Amino acid sequence: MKRKTAAALGNVLMMLGLVTMVGGVGYSILNLLPNLDLPELLAHGAVASIFFGAILWLAGARMSGREHVADRYFWVRHYDPRCRKSHRHP
Repeated sequence: MKRKTAAALGNVLMMLGLVTMVGGVGYSILNLLPNLDLPELLAHGAVASIFFGAILWLAGARMSGREHVADRYFWVRHYDPRCRKSHRHP
C-alpha cells in the first residue's frame, strides 16, 4: 500500500474511531435520563463501542504513522531519559 493511501486510510479509521467513541459516550449519557426509557442492553453496547472506537483510533494512528509521542510534550521533554542531555559538567 502506498504511503499516501495508508495515511488516508489511517485518517479515516481515526475519524471512525472518534465518531464511535463520541456516539458511545453520548448514548451512555442519554441512557441516564429516566424519561427516555432507552433499552438497557444498548447501554452495555454503548460502553463497548467506546472501547471499540479507541481500538479503531489506535489502528488508524498506527497506519497513518501518528502513534509516536512528540518531544514537545512536557512530560517527555523533562522526564524521558532519551531527551535529556547526557553530558555532565565536572
